[in-house]
Amino acid sequence: MSDIEKQPSIAMDGDAHGLKKHDIKVSTVVFMIFCLCAAGAYGIEEMIPESGPGLTLIMLIVLPFVWSTPLGLVAAELGSARPQEGGYYKWVQEACGEFWGFQAGWWRTISIYIDNTLYVILAGGYIANTWDLSWGAEMAFKIGMILIFTYINIRGVKDVGIVSTVLSVLVIIAFGMVAICGFMNWTSNPFVPFTADGEIMGLSGIAGADWIYYIGMGIAIGMWMYSGYESMSTIAGEVKNPQVIPKATMITVPLIMCVYIFPTMAGLGSMGDWENWGTEAGSVGYADVVTTFWGPAFGLFFVIVAVLAQCSIYNTYIASGSRGFFALADDHLAPPILVKCDKKHGVPYVAVLSVAVVNIILCQFAFTTVVVVDVFLLVSSYVMIFISAMILRKRIPEEDRKFKIPGGYGFLTVICSVPCIIAFCSFFINGTEFFLGGMFGIITGPILYIIWKRMYGGLAKKDPVKYPINPKTGLAVGDLKRISSIFFGLAFVGGLALAWLPWFEGDWGPEYYLEEYETGLFSNFDAMINVIQTASIVFVVIGVICALVAMKVEPKKNRIAKAA
Repeated sequence: MSDIEKQPSIAMDGDAHGLKKHDIKVSTVVFMIFCLCAAGAYGIEEMIPESGPGLTLIMLIVLPFVWSTPLGLVAAELGSARPQEGGYYKWVQEACGEFWGFQAGWWRTISIYIDNTLYVILAGGYIANTWDLSWGAEMAFKIGMILIFTYINIRGVKDVGIVSTVLSVLVIIAFGMVAICGFMNWTSNPFVPFTADGEIMGLSGIAGADWIYYIGMGIAIGMWMYSGYESMSTIAGEVKNPQVIPKATMITVPLIMCVYIFPTMAGLGSMGDWENWGTEAGSVGYADVVTTFWGPAFGLFFVIVAVLAQCSIYNTYIASGSRGFFALADDHLAPPILVKCDKKHGVPYVAVLSVAVVNIILCQFAFTTVVVVDVFLLVSSYVMIFISAMILRKRIPEEDRKFKIPGGYGFLTVICSVPCIIAFCSFFINGTEFFLGGMFGIITGPILYIIWKRMYGGLAKKDPVKYPINPKTGLAVGDLKRISSIFFGLAFVGGLALAWLPWFEGDWGPEYYLEEYETGLFSNFDAMINVIQTASIVFVVIGVICALVAMKVEPKKNRIAKAA
């Protein structure tokens, strides 16, 4: 990173494009973050038969301390010091420069667009399974859901917050019912068996690959369930007192832990039947707990709340995701039309409508098809946030921080490094199809950066002295080296995957993927390995070419210093 890029990023004037600020209470932000991160324990049902009930509960208890709590603390510290529209994108930009800021902003924003589609698909699935809807009726429900919550978002963050509050209260009541009902009818130890094949760690001869599989599948789902604490930061420019966001973040972390852990423990302790838990029709879930012991009416209420929960997540993520593109466009790194705001409500309506359009297109696909590139993008953006937190601790003046993670820089390094290690490991344990989809998802970042930087100018349009353009490339000074580093990094990760995945999934992978996907690339395990190998070689070649060209066309550091 050049000395020029180490300068603080340019603060965005939240009113420059007509954004309207709202007076929002801490409690409202708590429920908005609750919707962004959880809106209930839906999805945990899939962890139980994959990892085993005991291991699932242990991971639900442990993961917050090594994943979500560090993320919440980092989001609170950086959000209190830099409460800007765009949130985490601006943090990474200030810490690591324009190029890496774009990568984090693009990866996470695209991840949100994909995530949002998942909630529409899930809500449609709940409705279709409960009332046996036709494909057309289910699709009509999905499109209706998209249009309703798009309209709410165009009305502004305050309306989004009101809807989130109402829906969050219903979700908390529903899962509170499950917990109370389950504990009142407790009949068995929910921690037994510990793993999916009934063995206890340290007392069995389970192979290493099996243990990694059990833990890996649980972590993969658990990381997704405990993610999203940074998402509210993208709306900070529309909150009159943005310091309510870090305060609300610290309240939401333990709230979400309770909503996940207690209903799951009570459900397993009362219902058992852990092998059949899941989200598919006919499987056991949280609704069955209240249906079995309190009657069908309670179960129906829970199913309705399950649909509303997906709606609440969708509602808040429209706001968060659209502001990601708004911030990129404000920095001249995305089409300028995305900064257009509605004059009456002060909302970037074009960006909001872009979410709706993408969701209508993607919701016609299957859940697994949509989610396959999501995890890699989500986790990669989080790694950039943790790295930025360590850099900005040394760079941001103390007086700018309204909240600071206690324990000094050493403690900060630990709570940022551990999630980064977990994130890196998660690349290899989600599945070969997720790894493959993620690799190609990541390279969309540098490709689109090159296109949009050359088309719109980037930060050089705001301050050409601090962010000079290399006239030979049309990119920022040093960008070719950064692009080279991404492709070398992907090639390295691909090489590790080629050694790891055949050992990890080779015994069962070919049969599993054929059964799961039936046709296409993802159904052929060996073909996916070959694609990873070919892509890794191509990435090395691209990295070498970019590095060699950079040696010829990038100015030397002393020239950059003189230009500055």
